[in-house]
Amino acid sequence: MNARIVLCLATVLLTGPVLAQTKGQLRLPEMAGLANKASESVTVTLDSQLLGLGCRFLNAAEPDEAAAKKVCTSLTGIYVRKFSFDSDYAYPKADIDGIRRQLSAPGWSRIVEARSRKEQTDVDVYLLIDGGKARGLAVIASEPREFAIVNIVGSIDLEQLHDLEGQFGVPELQIESGKKPATPAAPKETSKSRAQ
Repeated sequence: MNARIVLCLATVLLTGPVLAQTKGQLRLPEMAGLANKASESVTVTLDSQLLGLGCRFLNAAEPDEAAAKKVCTSLTGIYVRKFSFDSDYAYPKADIDGIRRQLSAPGWSRIVEARSRKEQTDVDVYLLIDGGKARGLAVIASEPREFAIVNIVGSIDLEQLHDLEGQFGVPELQIESGKKPATPAAPKETSKSRAQ
């Protein structure tokens, strides 16, 4: 009897992180063929175990890394695919459309849609809300010679999300934190500046 209870608890504990990780995680195509065509490519695949390991290497003494470390402890995955090409539209738009279809599932909401005909750019930011909390974020950015897909999974605090930019291969997301930057203090007037 006790062995059966222990076995059931072990099963729940072992499958819990896997179930949590899949909530908000997109099925990104491998895109190995695109990496061969691209002039530059970045592929980041950090599941909960690798992310936990990576968080340990962030230096808490450095302000940027300390902030990123605080954010990444609440995440269960970071997935990035970024490709640059030497010619226009060398990537299949069907791959991007397939990812957008996943983001039409219940719970996902597009919070940013930016289009520029002049620069031929499209940027979409999606948020997965589950139980009143943000559990997933997806960014799809495309232009004629470049596209990027970023999928961040876990408990997401939008106020702190900008601290991940530049860490773990996450590009500049340009998501505002809502905090106003500190205004620099006016220079103190010295006797020399008064004399002039």
